[in-house]
Amino acid sequence: MLELKRIREDPEGVREALARRGGGVEEALAGVIELDERRRALLPELEGLRAEQNEANVRIRTTEDVAERGREIDAMRAVAARAKDLEKQLVEVELSLQESLAPLPNLPDPTAAPGPEDELVREVGTIGALDFPARDHLELAGGLIDMDSAARLSGSRFAYLKGDLVMLELALVRWTLEKLRGHGFEPVIPPVLVRERALYGTGFLPDTEQQIYRLEEDELYLVGTSEVALASLHDGEILEAERLPLRYAGFSPCFRREAGAAGKDTRGIFRVHQFDKVEMFSFIEPAESAAEHERILAIEEEILGELGLPYRVVNIAVNDLGNSAAKKYDCEAWLPGQERYRELTSCSNTTDYQARRLNIRMRREKRTAILHTLNGTAVAVGRTIVALLENGQRADGSVELPPCVVAFGAPSTLAAS
Repeated sequence: MLELKRIREDPEGVREALARRGGGVEEALAGVIELDERRRALLPELEGLRAEQNEANVRIRTTEDVAERGREIDAMRAVAARAKDLEKQLVEVELSLQESLAPLPNLPDPTAAPGPEDELVREVGTIGALDFPARDHLELAGGLIDMDSAARLSGSRFAYLKGDLVMLELALVRWTLEKLRGHGFEPVIPPVLVRERALYGTGFLPDTEQQIYRLEEDELYLVGTSEVALASLHDGEILEAERLPLRYAGFSPCFRREAGAAGKDTRGIFRVHQFDKVEMFSFIEPAESAAEHERILAIEEEILGELGLPYRVVNIAVNDLGNSAAKKYDCEAWLPGQERYRELTSCSNTTDYQARRLNIRMRREKRTAILHTLNGTAVAVGRTIVALLENGQRADGSVELPPCVVAFGAPSTLAAS
């Protein structure tokens, strides 16, 4: 959520920043400014009436003249009626103000790519045509990925993973969590069913309702990322500055409806409704958030490098940023089976947007301030398995897996299908 004080003090600057995103948010901002002006006009009038009521109460208690007391009481009734009406108006305006603020996105960082296209930051690793026909991950996995049985069970875009792919997933997750622990991230297995406040607090509501599974009878939602649960770990808290930064590594299943993605990536497990993921999340002092963003990106690149995956880093265009992100990087791995780069991880600096919605503050020397939050994908398991299969393939159809995951229980080679 944007800070009202900043909007009041620099409406043109906020308007220009939001205009970089496109999508007509300037009109929504104008509505917020108008409601805030109405609220600020009501407050002093209401406070004046309350002061008048207090003064009248004193006069009524102290006057001995019955007639005078009666006139004061009649006058106070009129003032009280007006105050009650203003209180009602104020409640309505404040509710409308919060509703109008909620969908406004974060202000983009000046260094976010201007758009309309993403900005290439760097390419790492060697790509090129194989000296044999490239297979995609389904061909390489064979019966280890069973889409047909999963479709009978759950519908399209679900999969059974079997045998050595299960061992690969578990090894990948364990290796990643150990690596992140070494970087100061505390491993967490969070709930995946959350209340609406958690999704609102992280900016997924109102914004991505069409992607979220909802359990209406229980008023709960299935998360699409453990970012939601990790952000809410300190919902409503004041954290002592000495405790910061707080870093967490969440492992969880994730669920996305993928609405609007019909016809895209319907083959295999690259884009499915249920997948597992390890997510990084940081609570940090505002002055350190830009550096923390680069730190999370460096960890993502370290993981991709040790997995032996060619990749590129892109600075996401402002028009493609989610509501909460001020700046976002994607790491896209090369997939020989598709002969193109595809997103494997992303990391976002959400500055004070999520913390303000969740009322998470830091305290230093008795003064409190809103802190900053950041998130980043360490490993999206299904997509990473796709990349490992396709980049590790050999001419005979077998797949060589990287030593880092073999050390945690993955097979060194997947047999040809």
